[in-house]
Amino acid sequence: MSATREVILKTLKSRGTMTIADLAASLGVSPVSIRHHLSSLQAEGLIAAEEARHGVGRPHLVYSLTEAGLERFPAKYVRLSGRLLDELKATLPTTAIEAIFERMAESMVADYAHRLVGKSLDQKMSLLVEMLGEEGFMAGWNMVGETYQLTEYNCPYFRIGQKHPEVCRIDQTLISHVLELPVEKNSCVLDGDERCIFTIVPTRSL
Repeated sequence: MSATREVILKTLKSRGTMTIADLAASLGVSPVSIRHHLSSLQAEGLIAAEEARHGVGRPHLVYSLTEAGLERFPAKYVRLSGRLLDELKATLPTTAIEAIFERMAESMVADYAHRLVGKSLDQKMSLLVEMLGEEGFMAGWNMVGETYQLTEYNCPYFRIGQKHPEVCRIDQTLISHVLELPVEKNSCVLDGDERCIFTIVPTRSL
């Protein structure tokens, strides 16, 4: 990305919303040049524009960062989460920590409960993939004989999980509760595997 576009993103981050004229004045660049850079940033999904009206006259566009644009700036969520878990593990027994993660997974499932009613297992698997995607897991499923196999190609908890592997209980518990079936984990990225793979046998029950 060009230096000018990086400066535009940083300026919008600090100022919130700005017009083309505001950005041109702030950066010392012509409005034509600013408009060109904004078009590219919009195409990348990093900024958004909306109409704003001040007094009489035609509305003008104001620009701001999208969620994707905000994510380009460093955040210390991993460090904060790690410290919180350090404190919890120093004061609570292991069973209590595990129960916390299970309740978190149950809470996630509760948000989707109405969409699971009356669904077949295949439909639940597809909805599960959607749920996992919204939580940051890129997942997919397929059949291996009469067994269902669910694969997670991305783990949003990988960095925190390297120190606190207990977080793996979240997705496994979520999968089990959505399908109402026991789930076996066959591989895990925390163990050095390329991806996390789960096996679900539909004839079993919880």
